[in-house]
Amino acid sequence: VQLQASGGGSVQAGGSLRLSCAASGRTGNIIYIGWFRQAPGKERMLIASIGRSGGGTYYADSVKGRFTISRDDAKNTVYLQMNSLKPEDTAVYYCAARRVVSSSYDSWGQGTEVTVSS
Repeated sequence: VQLQASGGGSVQAGGSLRLSCAASGRTGNIIYIGWFRQAPGKERMLIASIGRSGGGTYYADSVKGRFTISRDDAKNTVYLQMNSLKPEDTAVYYCAARRVVSSSYDSWGQGTEVTVSS
């Protein structure tokens, strides 16, 4: 499985961005796609995930109510709509896949950087 993340950029606080994660390869083996982020000096953390057919969504408390994860299976793409962005959302965002054969997220895309200015 190969993942390609895109959509990062610089916005002012209160603004919005939409990240995309395009999957290719053996996508039929994927059971979850997750979005992680890593802020400077902090550990990478899972902020949202979505299961097959759009079920099993999860949001970290820090993004709940502001971020929405969705998927377009026809395009093999998962989106992360980020609204009401805050400076503390500044981080490198990664998408990752958890496959049927794995108990963890083991396929990672490259990061896309999000910078939110106050």
